[in-house]
Amino acid sequence: MKVILLAGGLGTRLAEHTETRPKPMVEIGRYPILWHIMGIYAAHGCNDFIVACGYKGDVIKQYFDTFFIHHSDYTVNLRDGVKQVVSSHAPDWQVTLVDTGVQTMTGGRIKRLARFLDSTFMVTYGDGVADVDISALVEFHKDHGKIATVTAVRPTARFGALALDGERVAEFVEKPQSSAGWINGGFFVFEPQALEYIEGDSVSLEREPLENLARDGQLMAYRHEGFWQPMDTLREKRILDGLWESGKAPWKKW
Repeated sequence: MKVILLAGGLGTRLAEHTETRPKPMVEIGRYPILWHIMGIYAAHGCNDFIVACGYKGDVIKQYFDTFFIHHSDYTVNLRDGVKQVVSSHAPDWQVTLVDTGVQTMTGGRIKRLARFLDSTFMVTYGDGVADVDISALVEFHKDHGKIATVTAVRPTARFGALALDGERVAEFVEKPQSSAGWINGGFFVFEPQALEYIEGDSVSLEREPLENLARDGQLMAYRHEGFWQPMDTLREKRILDGLWESGKAPWKKW
């Protein structure tokens, strides 16, 4: 099943890192967050990716153009430039990189990829990670038989949470996930008919397409109670960096 990664936004709220690269290429640990997201899917056997590029898409293309070399040991004949691979630890992923326009909105980017989408496909944003059970998500989508599935998550709380035992702080949790309400967490599954709900480049997936799918009774929600964290700000990047460096990143299943 193909996985679309929406990787074309400007990332203005993370300007410290996005002046020279798109937000999906901002690193968590030593790897772009895009790589982390792909790993989430690949852990469930989904390794056919389409990256919808836009803002500074050439940076993403250059990264994958040299990915194999950077993750392999090889011998090179300096006279003719012929390389012989000794060993490689590059993952067995197929990555299609498509320029979907700098100003194109999220729905428009998906519409531009219509020629690749003749069966059930998945979509997610290029700036957030979660420990979503992708296999269970796909099974849920197939079982309900509707056109679209969105993963519903609990929003991350704005402030740290205090668990009090009288006046003693029994536990402090920095920016926990809220227990109230559900929001769009990405990690979508769509049937090709969903493309009929998108008119063109100026359409945001989160507006008319999802609103009209819901109106038609064709949008279902897969509830995810586990870890989910976007990377919209420098503070959130530091949270993800800390989790990765601790060796306990909840999204790492590979």
